[in-house]
Amino acid sequence: MPATLLRSADLAHLSYSPQGDRFDGSWESPLATLLGLGRAAGADFVEIFLERNHYLSTLVEDDRLTSVSPRFSLGAGIRVFRGTGDCYVSTNDLSFKGLQAALEKALGLMGLLLPAPQAYVPEIHLEPLRDYAQSRKEAWLAECSSLSEVADILLAGSDLLRQKTQHLQSRRLSYFRDWQEVMVAASDGTFARDIRLTQSAMASVLCADGEHRASIAERNGDTANPAFLRQWDYATLAETVAEAAGKMLYADYVESGTYPVIMANQFGGVIFHEACGHLLETTQIERGTTPFADKKGQKIAHENLTAWDEGITAGAFGSIEMDDEGMPTQRTLLIENGILKNFLSDRAGSMRTGHPRTGSGRRQSYTYAAASRMRNTYIAPGEYSVEDLIASVDRGIYCKRMGGGSVGATGQFNFAVEEAYWIENGQIKHPLKGATLIGEAREIMQRISMSANDLALAPGFCGSISGSIYVTVGQPHIKVDAITVGGR
Repeated sequence: MPATLLRSADLAHLSYSPQGDRFDGSWESPLATLLGLGRAAGADFVEIFLERNHYLSTLVEDDRLTSVSPRFSLGAGIRVFRGTGDCYVSTNDLSFKGLQAALEKALGLMGLLLPAPQAYVPEIHLEPLRDYAQSRKEAWLAECSSLSEVADILLAGSDLLRQKTQHLQSRRLSYFRDWQEVMVAASDGTFARDIRLTQSAMASVLCADGEHRASIAERNGDTANPAFLRQWDYATLAETVAEAAGKMLYADYVESGTYPVIMANQFGGVIFHEACGHLLETTQIERGTTPFADKKGQKIAHENLTAWDEGITAGAFGSIEMDDEGMPTQRTLLIENGILKNFLSDRAGSMRTGHPRTGSGRRQSYTYAAASRMRNTYIAPGEYSVEDLIASVDRGIYCKRMGGGSVGATGQFNFAVEEAYWIENGQIKHPLKGATLIGEAREIMQRISMSANDLALAPGFCGSISGSIYVTVGQPHIKVDAITVGGR
């Protein structure tokens, strides 16, 4: 790497003045200098991540706006690699001296020291700024709904829930807006910037009549659309939530047993995300917690099943134009006709496992190092109709709406079902409640024998080693030939 006339001793006299209110090309010189300093200290690779964030959340309970929570943050994270090890340090001091101090701390944790005063600092040639934000995204924050408009819309939705829901005990509507500007610079020449906008609105109701109880919630979400809340169809949401709550209020409790199960599209995909998707991240290979580590090219699921992870679907919760390591997003085939094709890998995962990077390096904020994470993850549509799936079941359960659950480190799971129905002789019969789906990823993947042609996606949140991030789950209606169902 060619040397410049810049020596380590000169750093104390440098004066950089990048734009204070945005990340742009004016950051190239100071970031390149810091990256060169890290390399001169003996680091194999250095990455700097800058973030500016404006967040707002609101909550309406019954007929009152009860919470308004704004949050503003600005900071940077510096990651240093040496061999197969790495270290990450974050700071909210974005001055040159503040970033240099964070770099020095990260180097020190890796057993490295800043070069001697007379040592040359190698020149890092950053690529021309890849600016995914450009002018179209610069105005997004100003174009979002004002707090007054947010309150009016949530209160109007709450009033509709009151009108349409029987035996209503309480109702809640919430909204959040997350605006994020990021910049990534790395010693391999990466230099990229993006602006992201994620919004979501949710409605939930609790109904009660004597000893009967029912609770139903539904969320809508979007990326890259400042007008999301103005266009939110809360009238339809109120109808579906109220209808589901009414059906579940007097539903029979399910009997425990093993049944064939039809799982609905959209949020039904949360089980695949949790029980299988995480096991295909290289972080799981590094930890030794995935049963699929050595199964690439082998059959791990029913031949009916094909699954994707991608960051390109317009408006989807997990869509990004670049990941948090500056790599352009892409579409990754995970499973094809039951055969494991690829893992999801970030930079560190690729270095330690040999699996190629997939644009999956993601993090909640600058306080986290990036890790291999899902984006929009879903089972691909099949050739059957929903009616075909239902007709194939003599005695089983239709899981229309999934609730919360938990997943073990190697794929054991249990998930509550908010809305379910008994299937008999190929027809949907009476509603059921209290069902919990219990299983293990390796077994269930082999039993997904039919997929309908009605793929749909749903917004969600995913927590892992690099914090909580926005993701999409999804699938068409699918048939699981047998699954343990907990109940009464």
